[in-house]
Amino acid sequence: MNAPEIPRTPAAMADVQGSADTRQLSINKVGIKAIRHPVKVLDKSGGIQHTIAIFNMYVGLPHNFKGTHMSRFVEILNSHEREISVENFPAMLREMVDRLEAETGHIEMSFPYFINKAAPVSGVQSLMDYDVTLTGEICRGRIESRIKVAIPVTSLCPCSKEISERGAHNQRSQVTVTVSINDHLWIEELVAIVEGQASCELYGLLKRPDEKYVTERAYDNPKFVEDMVRDVAACLNAEQRIDAYVVESENFESIHNHSAYALIENDKRVSPGV
Repeated sequence: MNAPEIPRTPAAMADVQGSADTRQLSINKVGIKAIRHPVKVLDKSGGIQHTIAIFNMYVGLPHNFKGTHMSRFVEILNSHEREISVENFPAMLREMVDRLEAETGHIEMSFPYFINKAAPVSGVQSLMDYDVTLTGEICRGRIESRIKVAIPVTSLCPCSKEISERGAHNQRSQVTVTVSINDHLWIEELVAIVEGQASCELYGLLKRPDEKYVTERAYDNPKFVEDMVRDVAACLNAEQRIDAYVVESENFESIHNHSAYALIENDKRVSPGV
């Protein structure tokens, strides 16, 4: 009986992605989308949060290349040993464009972020979660980093309070802040800016004395959706570590079947006096 023949590995396998393309059409972004990967995220208290992030990773593809090497994106994720943060985004971006022979690159990392909060009266502690997206872009060696945080808050209607004899309608709102930064900025700092401008912040757990406090706090601090974005924008204008921002507020109205919405966008590098 003859021994089974061992398949021979070709001396060189064809690199189809790296072959030439003649259509003269560059691709702005090509890569992998919605890949889940475990990560560690440093928080302001000095601790480490273990979470699962969803990554989008792209490079620009010159017109003369047929395709990119998709497996290299995953290799880059694995090579950073799950320690991924705003600080090492530049290293990941540079590695990505170098390995894929690109001039432009883009990485998005979205994950839930938890902050331990104490209730305002009882002091009972609970976790609040916030949706965070870190974005890094590189173009010809220049890197820009952005942080996007969605922050749920309470808003109380000034008009309803003014015209009503008993109470005022309020609702949960979501304020989304996207900032371009020039220095380190903690996620907790962005959350604090937004929550400080809301009618009242939210908590994961409240006792009855806390519920009384947040109800009265909101009543004493009414905010239209326009007030919300203006007050947050004023704080972002004063923060020197922020170069540009977009602040959005969506109020999920309690007396309407639609939302109220407002947005302010400002690039302080272009209009520093705004």
